[in-house]
Amino acid sequence: MIKAILIFNNHGKPRLSKFYEHFNEDIEQQIIRETFHLVSKRDENVCNFLEGGMLIGGSDYKLIYRHYATLYFVFCVDSSESELGILDLIQVFVETLDKCFENVCELDLIFHVDKVHHILAEMVMGGMVLETNMNEIITQVDLQNKMEKSEIKMRCFLNSHATYSFISITSAPIRQRHRPTHQSLSP
Repeated sequence: MIKAILIFNNHGKPRLSKFYEHFNEDIEQQIIRETFHLVSKRDENVCNFLEGGMLIGGSDYKLIYRHYATLYFVFCVDSSESELGILDLIQVFVETLDKCFENVCELDLIFHVDKVHHILAEMVMGGMVLETNMNEIITQVDLQNKMEKSEIKMRCFLNSHATYSFISITSAPIRQRHRPTHQSLSP
C-alpha cells in the first residue's frame, strides 16, 4: 500500500504532499524533511529504492523515488508494493503531468495544485493504485476540465442575466412603477 506521495524541489521545499495514513502536521513535516535528506544525499548512479526504516512508523517501509530536473517524486510504500511497479507509476504520473501541462515545470505544481491533486486522485485513491493507463487518466482529466468550463460559463450566464434583470427593474421609468395613490386606497 502507498502510505505517502511527496514531491519536493532540490532545496527541500514541498510542492505536493499526500498522505494516505493519518499523521499530525508535525509528524508529516518531519517525514518530509527526513525523506528529503535521505533522497537528496544519494548519488544519481545508485538505485532508486531506499529503505524507509522507522520513517513512517514501521520497519518494512520503502522510499521509491525519481529525480526529474529540479523535482523529486517520492512514493513511501510498504513491503506489499512492487518497487518496479511504483517506479513505473511515478513515470506515468510525470508523463501525465507533462501532457496535461505541456512540458510540466515546478511552477505548474505550485499554481495548479488542484489539477495536480485531481490527476493523482485518478491514479491513486486511499493508497491503492486505481489507474496506470495514461490515456484513460488524461481522458478523465479532460472531462473534468470540460465540466468546470461549462459550469463557469453557466455561472457567467446566470450572473449576467441576473444583473440584466436587476438593471431592467431598477432603471424602469418611475411613472411605470406602480405607486399607491390616495384614489387607489379609497373604496
